[in-house]
Amino acid sequence: MANTTSAKKATRKIARRTAVNKTRRSRVRSFIRKVEEAIASGDAAVAAEALKAAQPEIQRAASKGVVHSNTASRKVSRLAQRVKALSA
Repeated sequence: MANTTSAKKATRKIARRTAVNKTRRSRVRSFIRKVEEAIASGDAAVAAEALKAAQPEIQRAASKGVVHSNTASRKVSRLAQRVKALSA
């Protein structure tokens, strides 16, 4: 357990930040899941729309440090590739 005042404050800050990051990560996963479900259903228009909504959310998570920027780029790229293959 933390002893000093600054360590106790740091613990509180970490708990708040963890909660925020958890909700952001969950939100990103939800958006990705919507794109994948649209791809699975075979509807190219819905999949493209879902990707359009998911992309800024994924990039925002990267800018906030929830996921690494390369990870975000990779996820967007792979989803876009799958949506493009669906519409072709």
